[in-house]
Amino acid sequence: MEHAAVVQPSDVEVIGNEHVSTHLLLDASSTGGALSTLEVRLDLGADGAAPHFHTRSSEFFYVIDGEIQILLDDRIVTVGAGGSAVVPKRMTHAFGAAPGTSARLLIALTPGVERFDYFRLLGRIQDGTATLADLAASQELYDNHFVDAPNWWQERTAGRTVAAQA
Repeated sequence: MEHAAVVQPSDVEVIGNEHVSTHLLLDASSTGGALSTLEVRLDLGADGAAPHFHTRSSEFFYVIDGEIQILLDDRIVTVGAGGSAVVPKRMTHAFGAAPGTSARLLIALTPGVERFDYFRLLGRIQDGTATLADLAASQELYDNHFVDAPNWWQERTAGRTVAAQA
């Protein structure tokens, strides 16, 4: 029997800090595998996810507030509040707050993949109780495959330089 998935604000687990936080909404296990959702909040110009791709899910981004830069294979697009993007599986992508702005966005993967433990792992890396080697070892488990994208990092670095000079 199918059931509705509901999460109340008081039940949302938050991972991160004042610069970047991930709010875990619904994981695949609570949606019958339909999707996994989270909210990400990014401080001024903060990086969200490093370049990566998924083999089992497409990823939907909806910008609630602010602006993000998003890498879509080899191009970088800015999306403002009210805008959205869908990244098909196997497409390299990354995201971060646009230079000089903050952002709040909703992300959904469909079909859903159990990902909450991936974000918990990122939190442990941030607090020093896990390593980047642990992250590299988890790529297949969480369907998050990291890749090199020099154009992304060049753009992000240039954006920070321009914002700092403003």
